[in-house]
Amino acid sequence: MSAATADLVAAAKVVTAGEEPTERPALRRVGRILSSLVIGLIATTAVWIFFVKVVKSEPLVTKSPLAVWKYLTSDAKAAEHRSLIYHQLGTTLRDALLGFVAGTIAAIVVSSLFILRKGVEATVMPIAMLLRSVPLVAMVPVITLIFGRDILAVTAISGLITFFPSLVNMVFGLRSVPAQGLDLMKAYGSTPTRTLFMVRLPFAMPSLFASMRIAVPGAIIGALLAEWLATGQGLGYQMLKAQSLFDYTSIWASVAVLTFTTLVLYAIVGLIETPVLARFDPERLREA
Repeated sequence: MSAATADLVAAAKVVTAGEEPTERPALRRVGRILSSLVIGLIATTAVWIFFVKVVKSEPLVTKSPLAVWKYLTSDAKAAEHRSLIYHQLGTTLRDALLGFVAGTIAAIVVSSLFILRKGVEATVMPIAMLLRSVPLVAMVPVITLIFGRDILAVTAISGLITFFPSLVNMVFGLRSVPAQGLDLMKAYGSTPTRTLFMVRLPFAMPSLFASMRIAVPGAIIGALLAEWLATGQGLGYQMLKAQSLFDYTSIWASVAVLTFTTLVLYAIVGLIETPVLARFDPERLREA
């Protein structure tokens, strides 16, 4: 490593790190994330019970948490029910993961181009806002015509939902670097690209993880939408088929499993965020 590169690395550490964090803020944050997961599960179940008690609906349609629990555990065909839902859930999670990764990477790349090339933002942002204003349901037929009804269509649909909020958050994070940090990198003769990788991207990590937390449920919704309207696979299509068969307990069980899975994935993103904040933004970790 050359002396100039070593100086730039040291300067970037000064800008993005600061003091070494203690373990307590990280442990407190992990505790809060796990507590939020438990509280979220309890609150969701309470709202579900309240909805069933208050809303006057046909017993055939509205199912309680107890009915769903029996459907998945003690029913005569409980093992068959679990196998079907878990198998379809695996397909939905695969579809959501592909869209989540594609949308997040695209948001990082495009937001970085916004920082490096001002003209790119002036060209792309109006198009992005226009696409964002169009309901995704209306875009699905066009997407299926372009990408077909296979995995590419699912990735495109789920990725679009992930891309837009991630792009806005990443642009904000990349532009939130303190002016003195950018001045320090200029003083060392750093290029805009090197400053992006050494200072802007590490400083934008909190914004990236905030985007990822928002994108997790969005990616799952996008995968369900694609399965309903395009691929005919996964939990999305399974719920559509169950509705045609008046198997409403299966629909409620699928929604319950999806909700639980989404809460767990949201918590996992938060747990991954903790060591990243400890490395790149210890002060934000203490505040979180």
